[in-house]
Amino acid sequence: MRVINLASGSKGNLTYIEDDNTKILVDMGLSCQETIRRLSLLGVTPDEIDGILVTHEHSDHIKGIDVFSKKYNKPIFAHNEVWVGLNDQLKNVKDENKKIFTGDFEFKELIVRPVEVPHDVKCFGFSFEKGGKKVSLLTDLGHTNDRILQSIKGSQLVYLEANYDRQKLYQNDRYPLSLKRRIDGANGHLSNEASASAIEMLVQSGTRQIVLSHLSEENNSPDLAYEEICQILSKHGLFEGMDFKIDVATQKPGVIFRLK
Repeated sequence: MRVINLASGSKGNLTYIEDDNTKILVDMGLSCQETIRRLSLLGVTPDEIDGILVTHEHSDHIKGIDVFSKKYNKPIFAHNEVWVGLNDQLKNVKDENKKIFTGDFEFKELIVRPVEVPHDVKCFGFSFEKGGKKVSLLTDLGHTNDRILQSIKGSQLVYLEANYDRQKLYQNDRYPLSLKRRIDGANGHLSNEASASAIEMLVQSGTRQIVLSHLSEENNSPDLAYEEICQILSKHGLFEGMDFKIDVATQKPGVIFRLK
């Protein structure tokens, strides 16, 4: 299995996953043209994409889907409750390309396990499994709980939100207090501190590669997220580079991970 995040953050999110006979995208928050350009860096053409899975309706996750699906006749997969918010935004997706799931499903040779996460709209994370390999994507959530973390347990690779530093968020003069509270709320986004807590559980259950994802450009930075999370985990006896590895996803294409 080969996985790469091609964009992550409020300006657009795009993740590419492939296996022997499967090539899929999770979200497409970039324009169709920019998505095609970034896929070309991998030697992948739009015609090769088997489908797009959607986490939720926000524009930084669906911006290019309408044009891409219409132009290349590609199926779009989303939970039936997510489609309630997508139908008005993806008007050019053919009815036969609107694929609905309500639970686990098979996508060619991959087993896809959606997990509902707490956000201000209906939203899902995903795990992808095949032959003992498992990768999970978990962003756009205000908090974690046992149900969510158990669903991604056993993942060799996890893309996990680390959206903001709480001190930086509340010191941001450009954000009204109501917005700060929404971001910091139970249905907002995951802070560095909350991300560290989730990573502790994941590492203890065997995960060895974490990619910090969906960082706020206003209220976080790659260096700050990395340093804060590593510092918190070191206090619990877990050390980056020894017990686990951390990468940070940005708006630029990231590291290609190969799960064997």
